[in-house]
Amino acid sequence: MTARDRTIRIIGPLSIVAIWQIAVSTRLLNPGLFPPPSEIAANFVAYAGSGELATNAAWTLSRILIGLLIGGIPGTLIGLAMGMNGAVRAYFGPIIALLYPIPKIAILPLFYFIFGTGEPAKWAAVAVGVFFLMAINTEAGVRQIELIYLDVARAYRLRPVTVFLRVLLPGALPNIYAGLKLSIGIAIVLAVAAEYQLTRTGLGFAIFNAQQLLDVDRLYAALVAVSLLGLMLSALLDALESVVLPWRAHRSAPSPTVL
Repeated sequence: MTARDRTIRIIGPLSIVAIWQIAVSTRLLNPGLFPPPSEIAANFVAYAGSGELATNAAWTLSRILIGLLIGGIPGTLIGLAMGMNGAVRAYFGPIIALLYPIPKIAILPLFYFIFGTGEPAKWAAVAVGVFFLMAINTEAGVRQIELIYLDVARAYRLRPVTVFLRVLLPGALPNIYAGLKLSIGIAIVLAVAAEYQLTRTGLGFAIFNAQQLLDVDRLYAALVAVSLLGLMLSALLDALESVVLPWRAHRSAPSPTVL
């Protein structure tokens, strides 16, 4: 990423904040419903100073990470198997096509019926959403590997394990990584939604509680915390790209730019 791109990434969000601040100051937005960003920032600092925000964020983060592991690992493994084997693809393909379109938030009550109101229900809610994204992206990553690489592996009579480790897995890694980045977003949505019901911890509960008390300031503070959590996880994945995909992070060719 060039210095110009890094600067634009900072200017983009700041410009939205500036427009919001001006719109409230000129009464284009109702300050009762849309407090100015300066006020939201002050309330966020006060809320964070109480320690309650950090506690709720920690609960949400733990549910996200556990759900990512529970759903991401089997999703990746099944996606690899689907990409490598036609019979496995024929078996799981229709099942995924049948279940993936179901809104995961709509079946949250089902998780509470099955697992109760404890942590497993929230982990399951996140895991289900993550599973499908990882399986679909991983399968696509394996199937888009150019056949020439497999032909070379056969010519050298490489063992299946070696082909998997040296050809299939590295070839699918960009898609697996992309699936993980998409999974972060859906994991946050599902974790917060799961916390919205039958729980007294997490950022979802903080949003629900602020709504019940008509506390707009705390509501926005909790929403900002959710956004910052997503930004932190996304930044962490970007930082790990040089480790997970070193050949992409260190490539010399610049990104194509029209203008």
